[in-house]
Amino acid sequence: MSTTADTSHADAPAIRAARPEDAERVFFLLKQLAASYAPDRQTFDESFAFLVDDESTSVLLVAEDAAGLVTGYALTTITPLLYTNGRSAQLQELVVDHHVRGSGVGTALIEAIEAVCRDRHVSQLTVASRRSADFYERLGYRSTADFLKKTFD
Repeated sequence: MSTTADTSHADAPAIRAARPEDAERVFFLLKQLAASYAPDRQTFDESFAFLVDDESTSVLLVAEDAAGLVTGYALTTITPLLYTNGRSAQLQELVVDHHVRGSGVGTALIEAIEAVCRDRHVSQLTVASRRSADFYERLGYRSTADFLKKTFD
């Protein structure tokens, strides 16, 4: 169940597919994502261009306010899995500008990602979250596994 701030439609963000001209603002938001990787602009530009054009395995959505400022983004990958009897999606990144956190932007992005997943007949949507479990649980997600990671230099 959502909070009152999440359900207020007066200032609801517009959710849309990312476009090439969103790169600068998405890079700015990416730097707010607490992660073990420092964003590299050249790598970002290459990846961003790919993700904007890729319609088969990636979903990159942005939220923008009434003035047209991108205030958040969500990146999801979709792939067929054997055990799910079809497609599975994983929310890879969700970033909301720290100035508007708690205003429903994150919820709107998740709901839009879920709608895309339903439209594409995805069996499940997973998300790995170390610090935001309460947010996802409020939206109906439940913990089912631990995610482990190994990085390659």
